[in-house]
Amino acid sequence: MAEQTNNKDVALALSSGGARGLAHIGAIEELLSHGYRITSIAGCSMGALIGGVYAAGKLSEFREWMKTIDKKRMLELIDFSLSINHLVKGDRIIEAIMEFVPDVAIEDLPIPYCAVATDLTSGREVVFSKGSLFEAIRASISLPSFYKPVERDGMVLIDGGVLNPIPLNRVKRQKGDILVGVDVNGHDYKSQWEEMHRLTEKQKQDTSLKTKILDMIIPDDIEFNYYTVLTRASSLMIRQNSILMTKLMKPDIFVDIQMNRYGIFDFDKSEKLVAIGRQKASLAVNRYESAK
Repeated sequence: MAEQTNNKDVALALSSGGARGLAHIGAIEELLSHGYRITSIAGCSMGALIGGVYAAGKLSEFREWMKTIDKKRMLELIDFSLSINHLVKGDRIIEAIMEFVPDVAIEDLPIPYCAVATDLTSGREVVFSKGSLFEAIRASISLPSFYKPVERDGMVLIDGGVLNPIPLNRVKRQKGDILVGVDVNGHDYKSQWEEMHRLTEKQKQDTSLKTKILDMIIPDDIEFNYYTVLTRASSLMIRQNSILMTKLMKPDIFVDIQMNRYGIFDFDKSEKLVAIGRQKASLAVNRYESAK
């Protein structure tokens, strides 16, 4: 951990994590309520989206918009594709957000910002620190096999979480600032497995059209199938990379948000996820301040 000071300037890194990344909103709000000033931000995947919206000054509007997202609205925002390498184009969700968060050049944002993506062709990390904000976000959120990859300058860009799920090493630092990381990739696996069993039993009793459509995206036996095996294996690898990054960079404040009941597609649970983010951030900030 870096030497603690009374400086309240924060260099903030936000992790990947799908819908779980909505907890980043609560973490940001909690930091601000404690008098911290976010002076730079780096994000990966959902962290890139939340961080970019915050840097553009539209976090409150985004949170209010998320309150309107239910299962029906989620389906409306999914632009299915017939491609062999992705299920969803991913344009519709970006266009919806751009209705209240206009696209801007990253270099024109009031604070330094960057988003992290992964180039499939070279296997290298790609950091967006200039150019279109939403092009950077769209590349960073390209969940492999789900969203269409972004092709740019000979690169095929997918989710940055593949290589750097919490970009603590990419956020721009200033003298005396505090390095803060928020990671939503942790899991309480035993409790999560029990919760998945409960949801499977409940889902088997639901014969609504909405559930049938969702079953086309995510198989109905959510306890043990190709989807859960792949996502579990992926989450384990991502979590390990997150742990290694925190050991390398040693953030002053680390908000480690482990969940057992919310997954990467639970966008209709936004306020519950925001509340979890606030609670976990409050605990981490209090630990940091009491240790001074």
